Amino acid sequence: MTGRARLAVVGSLNVDVVATAPRLPAPGETIGDGVLRREPGGKGANQAAAAARLGAVTRMFGCVGRDADGDLLVGALGAAGVDVAGIGRADAATGTAIIMVDAAGENSIVVCPGANAAVDSDAIGIGGDEAVLMQLEVPLEVVRRVATSAPGFVALNAAPARSIPTDLVERVDLFVVNETEYGLIPELAGARRVVVTLGADGAELRERGEVVARAAGIPPAAVRSTVGAGDAFAAALVVALLEGDEPAAALGVACRVGSAAVEHLAAQPPFDRLDHYRSHA
Repeated sequence: MTGRARLAVVGSLNVDVVATAPRLPAPGETIGDGVLRREPGGKGANQAAAAARLGAVTRMFGCVGRDADGDLLVGALGAAGVDVAGIGRADAATGTAIIMVDAAGENSIVVCPGANAAVDSDAIGIGGDEAVLMQLEVPLEVVRRVATSAPGFVALNAAPARSIPTDLVERVDLFVVNETEYGLIPELAGARRVVVTLGADGAELRERGEVVARAAGIPPAAVRSTVGAGDAFAAALVVALLEGDEPAAALGVACRVGSAAVEHLAAQPPFDRLDHYRSHA
């Protein structure tokens, strides 16, 4: 596929409650001098916002509560250029992520799914010209049903890590995981295509477990938060591949977008169009 990518993102929408402190607390320890922020997040929403800002025609499918947090999340995605008509409402609290970030940008996260558990797969319709990008912060059965019904390219950011059923391994065209997740999901060793992110060392593409393409990491100008970096990488990778980039080039541009993401505190940064990151190769 070439030209402007068309992407349906199926996944989570969370309010991120972020506490930034000089360091992360040890078990049982209290840390003072924190700074609290409340902002749009969720792996699905982060990836949808990034894809739209990078230039893809993007629709979001997910679920939020009938509350102010739900309004915040839907409004933020709309402002990013995402079609939000597929976001449902449930009689449950909007999903929330409790995030701690230290001075180096490292983080610890606890996700409370809330309305994300109520995503209705029957209400999700994927167009014949759309690719699909999903994650594992919504019920696995939703992911399986959408993957089965989708007519075209399906990518799955398999995070948080969990066992992947054989039918999903065989259906998904591209998995995206980090090193830790790859080690926790042995089923991915036999998957058709898996991109593994390696932090500062970049990323690699594996086909049936064999490395076939690599890209070096891109040092950011400054590290403010790593919370949205993996989501930005996944969105950029899928958009680049859909627009016709060769795998090694797509990995490279995704690494540049991921590097740009860590320079922002927000999980949904204000990216430029994808060609900007291509031109900075």
